[in-house]
Amino acid sequence: MHKIYNLVAELCSYVISSCTEDFFVKYSCISRSEKERIYSLVNSRVGGLLSADNEVLQLSQKSLTEDFLASLLAFADDIKKEGDYFAVVGLAQLLDDALETVLRVQTAEFQKDDFSVVLNTNREATGIGLLPRCSCIWERKRRLSHYYNRMDNFLFNLLLMENSILGELIDKHFFLSQSFFPHFAEKHFLKIAATPLRREAHFTVSMYDESKVQYFKIDYQGFDYEKDNDLIWNKILEAGKKDSDIIVFPEMLGNPAMEEYIIQKIHALSSSAQKTIPSLIILPSFWKNNRNMVTILDNHGSVVCRQGKQNPFRVEQNGNGYLEGINSSLVVNIFHYEGIGRMAILICKDFLTTKYMEQLMRCFKLTLIIVPSYSTGSYDFRQSSDLCAHDDCNVVWINTCAAMEKGKEANFENIGYVRKRISRSDDEAQRLSKMPTCAGAFTGKCAHDCLFYEVIKGV
Repeated sequence: MHKIYNLVAELCSYVISSCTEDFFVKYSCISRSEKERIYSLVNSRVGGLLSADNEVLQLSQKSLTEDFLASLLAFADDIKKEGDYFAVVGLAQLLDDALETVLRVQTAEFQKDDFSVVLNTNREATGIGLLPRCSCIWERKRRLSHYYNRMDNFLFNLLLMENSILGELIDKHFFLSQSFFPHFAEKHFLKIAATPLRREAHFTVSMYDESKVQYFKIDYQGFDYEKDNDLIWNKILEAGKKDSDIIVFPEMLGNPAMEEYIIQKIHALSSSAQKTIPSLIILPSFWKNNRNMVTILDNHGSVVCRQGKQNPFRVEQNGNGYLEGINSSLVVNIFHYEGIGRMAILICKDFLTTKYMEQLMRCFKLTLIIVPSYSTGSYDFRQSSDLCAHDDCNVVWINTCAAMEKGKEANFENIGYVRKRISRSDDEAQRLSKMPTCAGAFTGKCAHDCLFYEVIKGV
């Protein structure tokens, strides 16, 4: 099937590099006569793509004969040479429709792999990457069509990723099996647990100079790892009792022993008990060797992946600026799941860095962003989550009371938000679910019992 995927990539690349936004605006209102002209061209040049009634026929490996491919490639070359942009987009759309069944099979194959690579082999040459596009129960069918004038408005079975949007970032894709979230098939919603974990910040911050710049780094030595890890484990168990699919912890509250401790705890459970804890566990991030890293586990104790923070945070102390001394890995992990769409984890400043956040939103058409943070404020996170609203992307943000500073208590009215897409008939108040900070946090007293739940469902 590579030849077909490569052709779609070539067609898309040709239009993107040749046409202005105005073309996409006009094509979105293509006339009936023009559509009939394109169908007539296809019927005269390529047999086996349309029926006698102009219904799109599903392609298969068996139908991709040498004659079919030769006719298809020759037709594509001719309409490109003629600059027939309407026909080029029309052919790409027809192929997108014709690949629906094949892509469903391909998605099932990807679900068996540790991670997946793009379908086409000409990504470097075309600047286009293609993957099966998982559906999302809260995403509008015509998503993006009213806000962006782009080629991907016209593809529904293929996820089109433009290298020009992705830039220097490196994308890694994980197609989660349908059994990964066992409650989703029955209930058609995703239940997420989020916890600020604790009031205490069990790490030290050190300042240093390097290459004319002032930095800060994090050190976890000298604190009680076991007690902290036991608290994390109990939160996981508690979230499991509430049938949570995902649990997310804040930034920075990990430690050197955490990952192995939690993995061993999961491995000690019976297989039936493992099924009772959240399917996706997003551990507190841990700062080590100039990396701020989140480990993502499944409920069998396997590491799904590790997501690094890409954009350093800047703090001020006594009028001087200090930059978080992290090295970016540039790797972005995208989780695909049929019915949920595409999920990504953006650690704190990554979500507030608008250009970076929009790169991921627009390249991968994200439907869910999870944001673990360690921040002295909540306003900017709420504002950034609103930017995701018109793209049908829900956001879960969780902060920690450990970040609270004297004089900034007013910023901690809420310790987390969930920004959801709702239907027109729903109460507006349902758009933003708030996680209120407990009274004890403001007096330095922490009962370590905060755990919030939110359900995200279809619209």
